[in-house]
Formats: sequence, C-alpha cells, structure tokens
Amino acid sequence: MSTYAIQADVFYLPTHVARGGYLMVEDGVFGAYLPAEAQPECEIVNLSGKHIAPGYVDTHIHGFDDYDVMDCSWDSVAHIAEGVLRNGVTSWLPTTLTATTEQLEDACRAIGDNIEKNTGARIQGIFLEGPFFTEKHKGAQNPAYLCPPSLDKLERWQTAAKGLIKKIALAPEYDESPAFTAEATKQGIVVALGHSDATVLQAYRCLAAGASVFVHLFNGMSPLHHREPGMVGAALTSDAFAELICDGHHVNPLAARLVMNTKGHERVALVTDCMRAGGMPDGDYMLGELPVVVAGGTARLKEGGSLAGSVLCMKDAVKNLVDWGIATPAEAVYMASQAPAEANGIGDVCGSIRAGRNADFVVLEPDMSLSATYLGGKQVYQA
Repeated sequence: MSTYAIQADVFYLPTHVARGGYLMVEDGVFGAYLPAEAQPECEIVNLSGKHIAPGYVDTHIHGFDDYDVMDCSWDSVAHIAEGVLRNGVTSWLPTTLTATTEQLEDACRAIGDNIEKNTGARIQGIFLEGPFFTEKHKGAQNPAYLCPPSLDKLERWQTAAKGLIKKIALAPEYDESPAFTAEATKQGIVVALGHSDATVLQAYRCLAAGASVFVHLFNGMSPLHHREPGMVGAALTSDAFAELICDGHHVNPLAARLVMNTKGHERVALVTDCMRAGGMPDGDYMLGELPVVVAGGTARLKEGGSLAGSVLCMKDAVKNLVDWGIATPAEAVYMASQAPAEANGIGDVCGSIRAGRNADFVVLEPDMSLSATYLGGKQVYQA
C-alpha cells in the first residue's frame, strides 16, 4: 500500500490543462489533483519541468519488436504488450488482419485463454481488421480470404476470444453489412468501416445501423469526390470517429489538419497500425502471409509497393502533430488517449486521468517527447 504525489509543470486532465500542482497516486490508482498551494503530506515525486498525460491508447496495432498478433501465440502478444510501453502506450487492442477463419480463431483463442497472464500494456479487447473487406482498396489485406460479413464467423471468433472482441471492421458495400452492423452493435461490438470502395450512401447505411469508426481515414477507402463523396465524404460529414495514422507517410499533415478542423479533435483517434517491424531495423518482414520491405520509415508490400501498416510509435504520432503545427499539445494528447478510448467503447476504463482509475500515465518533456511510462503507478519505462 503506497501513496505519493506527482509534482509537475503541466497535467493533461479530462476537461482542462492544469499548470503546476500535484496529482495523487494511491495504491496504483489516481487520486485527486491538488493545486500548487495545497501540497499534500506524503511522498512527493518531483517531476518539475515535465508534463503528465494519460497513458496512450493504441486501438489499431498489429505487432512490434518482430512479434505479430497473427503469430497466433500468447508469447507474441505478451512481447508486444511489453514493447509498446516504450511508446507510451498503456492500453491497446491486439489487431488481427484478413486470414482464414481458423487462423483468426487461433489468434483470438491465444489471447482469450491467456490474458490474465499479461504484465505489459493493458489489453482492453481485440480488434478484428478483416476479413469482411472488398478488393479494390484491400491494401495489405490478403485478397484470398476476403468475404462478406458473417454472424456465424463472428460468434465463432468471439467464443474463442472469451468475449474479448471489442471492434470489427467491414466494407459497407456488401448486402449483408447493414444487418451485420446492427447485430454486432447490439452485442456491444464497435463496428468500423474500411478497406472499401463504398459509395457515401452505402457508408451511411452502415452508420445508420450503428457503425461508429472509420479505419485509418483516407487509406484503404473510396476517396472524396465532389459528385461521389465516397467513404471519406461519409467520414467527414458524420459524427463517427476517424482514425488517423500520423507518420507523415499515410496522410499529408494538411489532410490531417482538414480532418481535425472539420470533425474536431475530439472525434479523431490517433492509431499506429504498426506491424511487426515496429521497433526493429529496416529490412524484410512478413505481414501475415505477405512479404514486406521496411525502409525510410515505411512498410510496403514487396509486390505492388502498397503501404503495409506502419512502423509508427504512438509517442512519435503525438509529437508529429505538435511539430507540424496542426495540434496543440493538449489536442494531440487527447487524440492519443481519450479519443481512441471513447471510439472503442473503453473510455470507462482508460484514456484519461480520473480519480479511481488505474494510474497509467506518461511523463513528457516540454517538446512532447516521451520521458517515462507508468503502469498502475509504477514506472515501467524510462527514456
């Protein structure tokens, strides 16, 4: 049982930015924020000159440190959970990709059967990115396994996952998509739209049925055109959340600013879409069954050259937004923490500094670079 107070220059709280003061941490959970004149009588952890933000939440990440969720192995998932702590990530959704029904079942079972063993970043659910996509904007999804949405398959995967599936993505143009969306949403699963050539009307039919997220906006979807607004148009004109990969390769910073200005930063969720080469040197890797070349900050399919996920770290996505001059530090932090948590139905357990929550937080330098990561009030990484 331990109690201490963090003293720092800036605290990114849910409703405002506090300057100076103290944040209580009591037995691994957040306590109250106290102003500077109310110094508590307990141990003081002096982080003067630093900023304190909620731990980042990565809700679309396939791998890291040469491990991948589609290894269908708990050992791989556990290594990723430990590795992303270096990126400031304290909560995440292990993310699959398009594969056989059996492979996806194995991936779900590996997590569902072992999640209680996890000691790294908290696993808040599973994100199934595929296989319910269409081919034109498949990106690095294997076309051999693309298929229409199936509730029977979802039930099979959810059983293997022991109820951990939190989000599933699909292409709206399938005839089955609106009904699937309605039923999955009824089950408490977030339905996301992506890897699709849908018209704006097809996208809106799924939004009306309960879809609430657009997968890595602009990438893997029908673009905005003034006569057919497509998936991008639906994203920009709806109140759904939009994922953005802010590595400077997937989306031009001006396009990212357009999204933030149009939707408000509260509806934009930073994701990395990081694949197994994250944290690793350039070279040849695999994304599922597809060969990938990592060089110059990008991961691309060997055949065709399409972007194949990323090697982005969440700590760098946050810093990029501020360095590009398109977000304030508070906005960038929000888009890496509270926005993705709320977009994925986990905002009640992570994504913000609130009394009674697990004390998962990051220590930032004034330039927004990561200094340290804390999980449950304990330091688990120091830069």
